[in-house]
Amino acid sequence: MNRSFWPLETAQKVIVAAGCFGMAYTQLTLSAASIDYVRTLGGSGLHVGIFNSLPVMLLIVQFMAAAAANHLRYRRTTWMALSLVQRLIVVPVAFGPWIWPGVSDQTWVWMFLVCIAINQGLLHFCTPLWLSWMGDYLPHETLNRFWGVRHRWMQWVAAVSLFGGAILLYQTGLGVRLGYPILAAIAAVFGVADVLLFLKVEEPPVTPLQGVDLRSAWSGPFRHPGFRSFIGFMCFWHFTAMIGAAFISLYLLEYVGMSLFQVLTLWTCSWIGGAATAGAMGKIADRYGNKPLLVLCVLFKSVNMIALLAAPARPVLAFYILAPVFMVDAALNSGFAIATNGFLLKNSPRENRTMYIAAGTALAGLVGGVTAIVAGGVLTALGDGSVTLFGRELVGFHLLFAASLLLRFVAAGIVSRIQEPHTYDTIQVVTSLIGVTPLRVMRYPVGLYRSAFMERSQPARAKRPVAAHSQAVTSECGQPSNGHGRPL
Repeated sequence: MNRSFWPLETAQKVIVAAGCFGMAYTQLTLSAASIDYVRTLGGSGLHVGIFNSLPVMLLIVQFMAAAAANHLRYRRTTWMALSLVQRLIVVPVAFGPWIWPGVSDQTWVWMFLVCIAINQGLLHFCTPLWLSWMGDYLPHETLNRFWGVRHRWMQWVAAVSLFGGAILLYQTGLGVRLGYPILAAIAAVFGVADVLLFLKVEEPPVTPLQGVDLRSAWSGPFRHPGFRSFIGFMCFWHFTAMIGAAFISLYLLEYVGMSLFQVLTLWTCSWIGGAATAGAMGKIADRYGNKPLLVLCVLFKSVNMIALLAAPARPVLAFYILAPVFMVDAALNSGFAIATNGFLLKNSPRENRTMYIAAGTALAGLVGGVTAIVAGGVLTALGDGSVTLFGRELVGFHLLFAASLLLRFVAAGIVSRIQEPHTYDTIQVVTSLIGVTPLRVMRYPVGLYRSAFMERSQPARAKRPVAAHSQAVTSECGQPSNGHGRPL
């Protein structure tokens, strides 16, 4: 190993720290403050739909990165150069309406959207390069556990960043028109720090895919049964989620009537819920597999849509109803992110890893992006129209949330079809976690507590060897059997 690089243990801590800086950048640039900034410039539901579609729709760019990666010896230089541009590009455009007030707000809305599109395009070109780098570098036997620790710290930083942004906007009286550009400038500092920290993280050379043409490389993930089932689910999930998730902040600002400070504080509470559970989620994925964790998270992801549909147009009451729900939903999001990242890295062959990562996210992102734009168009077309049902006024937001809710129930069935070898069944995981079968809980709830007490008082059960599990999974995806020894 080159002596100028950090040892693995130090590098892992640096990767966690870099992730925290990156999360601060993301939260300060793409939070509810950015949506309020678009609204201040005269943006409509369609503009918000486009804005929220860009981070997922431009995942399609990952296919380009996957093709380029096969011609690179090392990824570091390309990744760092493009990432630095990506972290800085938002700042000048965000300050534009303040520096050149003579330009119409409508022009600045579209310029801002174009800037975000470039920002997200660069991000998604860089993501498979970085993920494949991490997949080659980090030990697979404890990958999900490490991911859980990293995700936990990132979510604590997300909470602090959002709350700090809320305080800055609320206490200074700057207004979002000037306050958001200041947040974007602060974010750029964190974003650049994130990238520069990887200067001393070792990078194994790229293992090129030999003797295979581009068409075969592109089709590889779709020909693999396990990955094909994962891609199918991810496409349906992005369609399901983006019908409603893209408009939550706009709903809270416009229909519920929350202030920007309240909305940012609500999302802060959400991140705290994710941070408190991310470490445990990583351990569950390492011990039982990615699929059962994914199934469990999807089963309960309808809760937030139910709460949003029930939320009254009374800001304070709605805040206290939604805060605990958002915390639970963020915990589920943590598990979802850890499980999907773990599946991508553990089930992708080293020789074609960037293409597998791109296929696992890019096509689904395109589906989600188109869905958000169409849903935003529907929201704009409905305008201020409403109907009264059982004494409750229902608007376009409720239509989108209800559609997303129904489709989430369908997704709970589709996720169980994902193929991942050598994982536990979901019911076995539930039984192991609570110490008793779900049927017994319904028949005799006190058994839950007795079983938990007995389990604590007895020696721990033998765990299956996680390293062997990782080895078996990667072997079936075409990776060398001896393996290697990185989160809506």
